[in-house]
This record gives sequence, structure tokens and C-alpha cells, in this order.
Amino acid sequence: MITLVVTASPPKLRGHLTRWLMEISPGVYVGNVPARVRDLLWQQVLENLADGRAIMAYNAQNEQGLEFRTHGQDWQPVDFDGITLMLRPNTSQEQQRNGRRAGFSKVSRRRRYGR
Repeated sequence: MITLVVTASPPKLRGHLTRWLMEISPGVYVGNVPARVRDLLWQQVLENLADGRAIMAYNAQNEQGLEFRTHGQDWQPVDFDGITLMLRPNTSQEQQRNGRRAGFSKVSRRRRYGR
């Protein structure tokens, strides 16, 4: 069984996915397909999804019982002693790159220390 979640997908891709999977909610597809079809569907997602995001989770013979693939996500899958975990980006580093520091506006000072 696989679960595929796509955002900002073109209608062409949505139509292709509905040939093989059921769309249970906008952008959420589930189904039971062979591994070959699963890999071909993922290739179609990568080819047709330019600016959107995609996550596919499927059954696997490992300790977690599942594997997943991502495309266009800020969170990255990382192997940690045989278990795949999602690594979130450090938001404070991103804000420092943008030249802004979090929590130092006049409004945040008023909320923190009162008027």
C-alpha cells in the first residue's frame, strides 16, 4: 500500500495519478500497486511537479515497516542507525541568513515586558 501527497500539482499529474490510485482528499492518493508501478509513478511526479511538493510513503521490509520519498520539502529524510527520521531545518539559522532576528521587534518587546 502506498500513500502519496502532492501540493501545487498540475491537472495532468493529478489525472495520471488517479489512473492507479484513489484520491481520498485533494492531493492525497492511496492505493495498492506493485513496486514497479510505484517507482514509475514517482518518476512521473518528479517530471511533472516543478514548484510543488510531494511525499510518498510505502510498505517496506525494515524495522519501521515503511519507507518514504520526498520532493521539494524543507524537511529532509536522514538515516539514523537504520531508522529514517525527518530533519527539520533550523529556523534561527534561516532567519539570520535573511538578516532578521526573531523576537526583537517593538511588538515582541511589548508583549514580553509590558508597556
